[in-house]
Amino acid sequence: MTAKLKRGGLHLLFVLAGFVLWHLLSLVYGPEILPGPIYTAQGGYELLRDGTLLQYIGISSYRVLAGWTIGSLIAIPVGLVIGKVGPIRAFAEPFLNFIRFIPPIAFITLFLVWFGIGETSKIALILYATFFIVVLNTLTGVLSVEEDKIRSARSMGASEWQIVLHVIIPATVPYMFTGIRLAMGTSFMAIIGAEMIASNEGVGYLIWNSRLFFRTDWIFVGLISLGLMGFLTDRGVAWIGKRLLSRYGVVSTTSLRR
Repeated sequence: MTAKLKRGGLHLLFVLAGFVLWHLLSLVYGPEILPGPIYTAQGGYELLRDGTLLQYIGISSYRVLAGWTIGSLIAIPVGLVIGKVGPIRAFAEPFLNFIRFIPPIAFITLFLVWFGIGETSKIALILYATFFIVVLNTLTGVLSVEEDKIRSARSMGASEWQIVLHVIIPATVPYMFTGIRLAMGTSFMAIIGAEMIASNEGVGYLIWNSRLFFRTDWIFVGLISLGLMGFLTDRGVAWIGKRLLSRYGVVSTTSLRR
């Protein structure tokens, strides 16, 4: 308890020091260039009062969570299949290593042409940003499973499906969640680019549109909102990951006999 209090006190001290430094820099450069905490809070209150901020946060969160969830649900079984089946892996791995270097924002124009300017193009962009990261991490997890564990399962009479279910998947779960958490950060970067270019709603649109009115305080409000959205989402995913790891992180020999 004492260690936790000390750690919490240090965190609070760093936050306060950051606010003080931020305020001092805003006094040096002026609120038009670098709005201070008070000026930013006033801008945030304006956006909260007319409902704009909460509306834009909800829209951006929906887009990110929809694309990220669909992309992860598709990517995990695809990664398992590619990692388990050698011929498929030999064909798919070079393609994955080629296309993963093309950033999602490079596809914005094409996705707008293919899916239109509505929600489908933005969710598809998030799906693309998520898919390859989760696939590659899941594939890495499958390939890292020790061969001795698979041989032991076979010697106990386990079928290939039981090996996948009780050996490969539990051993791959940490890699899956690493990929999912990394993909979340990429998803936020992708949706902000899409909302800046082809949207009239969302946090990215708020940041981009604020420049027209030279409201740097609104820009800071958008940046802080993004940070909080990402932080809270990451904490939620980490919490779920810990629960799953504690439940499935160890291969059970009794489950192989069932």
